[in-house]
Amino acid sequence: MDRRSFLKNTALGGGAAAASTLAAPLYAQGNRTLTMVTTWGRGLAGVHDSAQYCADAIIAMSDGSLTVDVKAAGELVGAFEVFDAVTAGQADLYHGVDYYFLGQHPALSFFSQVPFGMNFQEYNNWFYHDGGRELADELYAIFGLKCFPVGNTGPQSGGWFNREINSPDDFQGLKFRMPGQGGQVLGKLGVSVQNLPGSEVYQALSSGAIDGTEWIGPWADEKAGFQEITKIYYTAGFHEPGPSLNLTISLDVYESLSPAHKAIVSNAAQATNIWSMSQFMANNSAALQRLQAGGVKIMEFPDSVWDAFGTAADEVVREPMGDDIYKRCYDSYMASMRSSAMWGSRSEGAYTRQRNRVVGI
Repeated sequence: MDRRSFLKNTALGGGAAAASTLAAPLYAQGNRTLTMVTTWGRGLAGVHDSAQYCADAIIAMSDGSLTVDVKAAGELVGAFEVFDAVTAGQADLYHGVDYYFLGQHPALSFFSQVPFGMNFQEYNNWFYHDGGRELADELYAIFGLKCFPVGNTGPQSGGWFNREINSPDDFQGLKFRMPGQGGQVLGKLGVSVQNLPGSEVYQALSSGAIDGTEWIGPWADEKAGFQEITKIYYTAGFHEPGPSLNLTISLDVYESLSPAHKAIVSNAAQATNIWSMSQFMANNSAALQRLQAGGVKIMEFPDSVWDAFGTAADEVVREPMGDDIYKRCYDSYMASMRSSAMWGSRSEGAYTRQRNRVVGI
């Protein structure tokens, strides 16, 4: 089935028709303008920065012959509407995290984040060198899309709570914001899971609509202001040890680009991938110290909670295995993660433990 044609004749297609006055890609004196929609509110620390950095890199690398017009969430379409906006032709590409769109296909989790999954380096190993890119091309082509990793937050925090979590029972009835398969894991522990765009989380937490939330990590969380609402902060989470942000472009638009412009998009995304991860990691430690100095209680989940996370995560990640491409992604992802982890634990992992012991970190 031609999904793009289908969408244009459904309710979304009606939205597309209503937005028919939106400009198609512009051509003037050999220049081209692409419209990028995002899952981020304008100014959200790190994530919107990644979208803007990538857009600016494409413009600079093309010497202005390729322009990217960045639309934050709500400026053209809503945060959770960007996937369909691009497949329907309302926009040319989007910047976001694809666990928001598991309703489209569960295998999108592998190209965003899997609970107890890969960290940043392990994901890059898989995507660029160990079969991930080829599986992504196959999966995204189903929807007329092509994706490029374009950022990473590094390991995300366990989140902000209005009460301490001392056992798995403490999750029963909790209203908590967590998207993707991580949210599905919490659902198995009795949580009422809320999937909210980042720009709506502060208000939901401050109003009591939710009892807790994860967002990203100390720097972005501090910028969001969650410490103004609650002082209970768990710094390690199971759900997103290295979530990949994606630059996802209409396959028709991508194939219409010149070879030079295709290379620019790809290389701008790769440059942004490194820049984005470094931005988060460079800022997190200082932010955590500020949060702690401001009275935030820095906590870790007990082992019994980690064990419950692990059991539920195994169930969640295995549930879609009847789907062929999901299973092939799972098998490839897990094999690559085991390979990377085996070497990483014996090299960088061992070195880091000894370095921290010797120099007193």
